[in-house]
Amino acid sequence: MINMQDKTLSCRDCAKEFIFTTGEQESFAQRGFTNEPSRCPECRATRKANNANSPGSFSGGGYERREREMFPAVCAQCGKATTVPFRPSGGRPVYCSDCYSAQRPSGASGYGGDRSSR
Repeated sequence: MINMQDKTLSCRDCAKEFIFTTGEQESFAQRGFTNEPSRCPECRATRKANNANSPGSFSGGGYERREREMFPAVCAQCGKATTVPFRPSGGRPVYCSDCYSAQRPSGASGYGGDRSSR
């Protein structure tokens, strides 16, 4: 085992000196971190808080889901204007939710479906 000692480091954000204690060094080593911290505890906390508030962040027990982009389309069966969660390419028919539900065989979950007719 390496004999660790407290180290004085300089923060890359505020240039303030801070102590990287032997306990912190041991904790870093146990987690598999090979680099020393480059920010003081205050700047690390500020950075972590700012990242937790950014869109798409996984911090805080969950993440904020972005609004799904919807695209205008015309139903191939009834001609009704509708919106769909994908950009219609024109190569395949697009259905409104009512006509799509009527197209699916009863009892189909929408995942996998009946493959015997393929």
